[in-house]
Amino acid sequence: MLLSGSDILVKTLIEQGCDTVFGYPGGQILNVYDSLYNHQDEINHVLTAHEQGATHAADGYARTTGKVGVVISTSGPGATNLVTGIATAYLDSVPMVAICGNVPTGQIGTDSFQEIDITGITLPITKHNYFVGKVEDLADTIREAFKLAKSGRPGPVLIDVPKDVQVAKCDYTQQPPVVKDEAFAAKELRIQEAAKYINACKKPLIYFGGGLITSEAQDEMLELADKIDAPIGCSLMGLSAIPTDHPRFLGMQGMHGHFASSMAMHNADLIISLGVRFNDRVTGNRQKFARGAKIVHIDVDGSELCKTVNAACGLRGDVKLTLQQLLPLINKSEKPEWAAKVNALKEEEESYLDNREGLTPRRAIMTLNKYLGENTAVCTDVGQHQMWSAQNLVFKKPRRFASSGGLGTMGYGFGAAIGAAYGTGERSVLVTGDGSFVMNMNELTTAVRYHIPVVILLLNNGVLGMVRPCPTLLYDKHYSNSVLDNKMDFAAFAKAVGADGVTVDTPEDLDAALKTAFTAEGPYVINCMIGKDEFVLPMLPPNGSMDDIITKLEVEL
Repeated sequence: MLLSGSDILVKTLIEQGCDTVFGYPGGQILNVYDSLYNHQDEINHVLTAHEQGATHAADGYARTTGKVGVVISTSGPGATNLVTGIATAYLDSVPMVAICGNVPTGQIGTDSFQEIDITGITLPITKHNYFVGKVEDLADTIREAFKLAKSGRPGPVLIDVPKDVQVAKCDYTQQPPVVKDEAFAAKELRIQEAAKYINACKKPLIYFGGGLITSEAQDEMLELADKIDAPIGCSLMGLSAIPTDHPRFLGMQGMHGHFASSMAMHNADLIISLGVRFNDRVTGNRQKFARGAKIVHIDVDGSELCKTVNAACGLRGDVKLTLQQLLPLINKSEKPEWAAKVNALKEEEESYLDNREGLTPRRAIMTLNKYLGENTAVCTDVGQHQMWSAQNLVFKKPRRFASSGGLGTMGYGFGAAIGAAYGTGERSVLVTGDGSFVMNMNELTTAVRYHIPVVILLLNNGVLGMVRPCPTLLYDKHYSNSVLDNKMDFAAFAKAVGADGVTVDTPEDLDAALKTAFTAEGPYVINCMIGKDEFVLPMLPPNGSMDDIITKLEVEL
């Protein structure tokens, strides 16, 4: 079948099972958009307000479905507007294919209008990227990109398609959807070594991240935890992998993690790490991190083993397959003394919880929990609201939490919530702050255009909340450019662009607003007023260890 490059591109996306793409048109990608028009019954295109929002939408779609998210842009500024979203996906291991138009091949390197070397720009933040120089290579390049994006440790792949390649014609033959590379377990020798460490331990803790979700290894992890009587903690990326109310689950660990989870890791003699990395938010001062613990680390990406902390046993392999081979070698045991210690930490954590009256951040998130269905996806931006959400949200199903962990991208959330709504086919929730929201509020127009039911819970404190504590604690209260003092009426803004919204300042008003928002046909903004001096606690101070964890605020505000 003789087809143009643009038709081949769209047909290959459909061939690979892609049902929704996100993007923004421009001169050097118009041929592809013409083909999308001609195939609109087979593939849905969502026009966002900005290319960065489109990338985050593809990201949110991928996180909530496990499928490859696809974003399309034109050349030049359109392509460079994708960069932050691609980097966000890269650092959080999200499968994505970004497709950019470019000037004709004859103009490459001449600094022609809206020409940019997007493959060069994105080389450090993609698993791979491609410049397609001839139409005959286009279909196979897309297939290879899909396979690479979802194989092993997932991540983004970029394809740069010049204008003349979109116009040129060649034969196209439909192929079956590509299958990701076959997963493999760690080497038998390493598995036997890990079993010895696990069978000998007295105070184990299982620590998992987003790699557990990718591998779908929840059942194997829980079986291991029951066998060795171990508590479980997770990273930010691991949230929603197992039900929040599971009796062994202590919650997120780290800089703003749950007290019991962080301290259990600090006191453990063995940390069994599954599909997770030890970044600085987890370890604090690495020289002081879990000094009494050995680490058994299972990860599909061998570069993560001993990258930041030394593992006594590093196992490169798929988490699920490795655990399946490991479990028969593990002796069942009970550890009553360790269980009692962990229970004491949980009781101590209860004494630190914020149970103040009024519309506190914790009360706001706990009120939101009342309205979340099992399938409701919650996305966040980055800031205090992100940590309050991570600490207090309740999840029942995997892939129902999307947040920028590695890059910490303010402005991520709204695009992700749009993508999540398309991915789940249901209402999604965005928890954001006034700092992050103004970075992405243009995407409210997208939600209105497509009647996407997104509940926006905006925790408004008038400051950059994650920045403000540092001047409070470290810089003599010199609040340099961290006070936003936005004069905008966010509820009025919502109505101005065709949505609906309300401002609340009491728990009762928030409850009523959420009830309305979860029945609204389109997006609904709840401008939730909270105090400017709210802290996220617990808190690990910079370069501190868990010995220095802050559970109560001792500074006068």
